[in-house]
Amino acid sequence: MKQIAWRAILPKDTNVRWLLVITVLVFVSMSLLRPTMFFTLDNFSSMAFQFPEFGLLAMAIMLTLLSGGIDLSIVGVANLSGILAALVLTRLLPAEASALQVVLYSLLALATSLVTGLTCGLINGLLIAVVGITPILATLGTMELFTGIAIVITKGAAVFGFPELITFMGNGSLWIFPVPFLIFVVAAAVFAIILNKTAFGAKLQLLGTNPVAARFSGLNNTKLLLQTYMLSGFLAALSGIVVLARTNSAKADYGSSYTLQAVLIAVLGGVNPAGGFGRVGGLVLAILTLQFLSSGFSMLRFSNFFKEFIWGAVLLVVMVINYLTNTRRERREALLQAKECEVNAQAD
Repeated sequence: MKQIAWRAILPKDTNVRWLLVITVLVFVSMSLLRPTMFFTLDNFSSMAFQFPEFGLLAMAIMLTLLSGGIDLSIVGVANLSGILAALVLTRLLPAEASALQVVLYSLLALATSLVTGLTCGLINGLLIAVVGITPILATLGTMELFTGIAIVITKGAAVFGFPELITFMGNGSLWIFPVPFLIFVVAAAVFAIILNKTAFGAKLQLLGTNPVAARFSGLNNTKLLLQTYMLSGFLAALSGIVVLARTNSAKADYGSSYTLQAVLIAVLGGVNPAGGFGRVGGLVLAILTLQFLSSGFSMLRFSNFFKEFIWGAVLLVVMVINYLTNTRRERREALLQAKECEVNAQAD
């Protein structure tokens, strides 16, 4: 009975189970090493303010990896969309604006940012799905394009000074929960439903598994890719809003290391780099694992180089475990199919 109960609680996916074990081990280890610093409400609150911005970017990477591609322009999209939103707030908002004006211009800034993200994603999708450029090359080029546009607009300077309504989104809390954390939770829940419970999610995974089979199944691969990269741009713009609100500034070169970090999180979370498989739950566990490690190492005063070494080691360990698990599962399924064929042959 106890084994059945545990199986009901644990995730069904084996890769996610292993990652859950690693997450718990990291959390317990850091709590034991620095109990008075790590295992505190203040530290949990600090971590909840930190990870949503790159967590949203990792979710954007996950979507494009599921399609069999990748989006390296996410940081460029986030910065450009944040800068355009910042310009709305600093150039258009009157100096002595009323409360209603602040609300309206803040909504206009948010809409500008999200529309920019969708437009950038559409450009990526057109280059990949219509023109036929390889995703890694197309998004590498647009990464430089979007960053270049942001630099030209701002001349390399930071744009800062926003209303409290905007900064509350990055630094405020609702009860004990930071607003950026709540934004991430809502986004993760919505995209988990989209990927697991909708036709779009099933089609996306089929496209990533076998594009030719998807086309012969009647799917519109071009439309599907456009939607995927537009959603990726939307998530990147949402991340740009969180960064804008948290730092009270927008700059063209912010978060230059976030692209590789987002890819690391997606792969660590069990997303197949070749496409077709991934879970939002695994992505969340990967984010928590890296955040626990980063926060704990900072308290232990480890250097950033050592942090990167540990992150790489954890990634390799999880990838090896996932590979061995998947190989074993494929062998088991092949044996079952062979036995079924043998039984059917004997029956005939």
